[in-house]
Amino acid sequence: MTRKIVFLLSALLVSIVLLAGCSGGNDRNAGNTGNAAKKEAANQGKELVYATAKDINDMNPHLYPGSLPAQGMVYESLVENTEDGIKPLLAESWTVSDDGKVYTFHLRKDVKFHDGEPFNADAVKQNIEAVQRNASKHAWIKLSTKIVSVSVLDEYTFELVLSEPYYPALLELSMTRPYVFLSPKDFVNGETKDGVSGHHGTGPYKLTEQKTDQYATFEANENYWGGAPKVSKITAKVLPAGETTFLALQKGEVNFIFTDDRGSDSIDVDAMNQLIDSGDFQLVRSKAMNTKMIVANSSKSDSPAHETAVREAIWYSIDRETISKQIFNGTETAANTLFSSNVNYANVELKKRGFDLDTAKQLLEKAGWVLESGSEIRTKDGKPLAMKLYYDVSSSSQKTEAEFIQSTLKKIGAQLELFGEESSSVANRRATGDYDLLFNQTWGLAYDPQSTISAFTSESSYYHTTSGISQADELYKKIDEVMVTLDEEKRKSLYADILTIVHDEAVFIPLTNGSVTIVAPKDLQGISFKQTQFELPFEQMFFE
Repeated sequence: MTRKIVFLLSALLVSIVLLAGCSGGNDRNAGNTGNAAKKEAANQGKELVYATAKDINDMNPHLYPGSLPAQGMVYESLVENTEDGIKPLLAESWTVSDDGKVYTFHLRKDVKFHDGEPFNADAVKQNIEAVQRNASKHAWIKLSTKIVSVSVLDEYTFELVLSEPYYPALLELSMTRPYVFLSPKDFVNGETKDGVSGHHGTGPYKLTEQKTDQYATFEANENYWGGAPKVSKITAKVLPAGETTFLALQKGEVNFIFTDDRGSDSIDVDAMNQLIDSGDFQLVRSKAMNTKMIVANSSKSDSPAHETAVREAIWYSIDRETISKQIFNGTETAANTLFSSNVNYANVELKKRGFDLDTAKQLLEKAGWVLESGSEIRTKDGKPLAMKLYYDVSSSSQKTEAEFIQSTLKKIGAQLELFGEESSSVANRRATGDYDLLFNQTWGLAYDPQSTISAFTSESSYYHTTSGISQADELYKKIDEVMVTLDEEKRKSLYADILTIVHDEAVFIPLTNGSVTIVAPKDLQGISFKQTQFELPFEQMFFE
């Protein structure tokens, strides 16, 4: 899931920003009721229409094709990941047994699904068990491999039993999917794995209409347990990225843009600045959320990317400062490690690799890649130093970066062939191992380091990236261990080892640290960010 500098809309850093990310039940009510009488009239007739390069797709929250920002409006999790840690959401409180295996949750009693069905412990049990019966789809999320049972203790209390302690359990329960809740009436033959008959969650917005590849409409849930949202209607309008979206913003056909979860670019930096200069729009940017990177296939033995020296040479050949300044106009910063130091457990001392073409050439020479007189491409045993780099065709920044990196690698005698494909195709290549190099990004603040690192062992994610390195077995052993240890110091040590191994092997080649950037109407207030690049708290927004 890579993407451009596109622009996730986000928000004014007003005082309620701190509350937006870490709200339990009382916080949400407070955020929605302040000055309600004054704002009600201002919101009448006003709606948000955001541009998306792709359809919101299947909104079944127990599968993965759907748009995360859209699903985040409709469905909710038991707990919420905030800047201040895990907070209550649909669960008011919980306890964890001394051995770390048993979680007892006490649910809110004032929640209903959009179709009027009660949200209770039985509904929770049905949803979690439906996810677990489709285990192969969820192997990337380690919690799915550790759930032993879900038991209803009373109407609003349930117990989750794990096979072993797993410290990220609450973090993974807080994610946008798959452990969120759909009305049991929407299940098909008691299941969700083969499709659902409706999309009734408990969230602040209801999906009311969807016309494939045209638009989807979400209307405020007037019975929302946290209070009805002030913006009564949100529309996701499917538009081609670039000039079409820019013109739609100028004409007022859409009024909100942001980077969606599929990595599509809505408009470029110059177009965004034109909108801000018009005085009709505001720009709000989050702190660093993720790391954009090139992923190398260490398991592809017939590819030069299989060699550590080649991967390191690529790393040294990337001028990140120029990418940051010239391609992203400084909106993304140069990244030198897989995770930025503000990510939990990631402030680790690692080998420095700056932009250094001489070092890159020396690494290749030492590894046997020679540049014959009169040739532009190095060879080894008669084989050229040539690789394919795949990027998301919807992301103009990825294309520009790819062309820039391609031109730089020529200077060290390496040839890159560039291929732009749909994001789903790029993701499929990652899962099947049919690639040399491809663009991707870390999961982001709310999920890292545990989610990205767990994906190192998943065949649907980064198994092909990591399985070809010499220390693969040791790496996987440490990943299994770090997820279950209850010793905080040991956990820190294990994460340091894991990050050092993949850094030294150069299988994840960092490019820039990305933020969520929002372009929104000037009079839209209450904009804020969550601890994720995939969702926005639309329910906190209101028109001035």
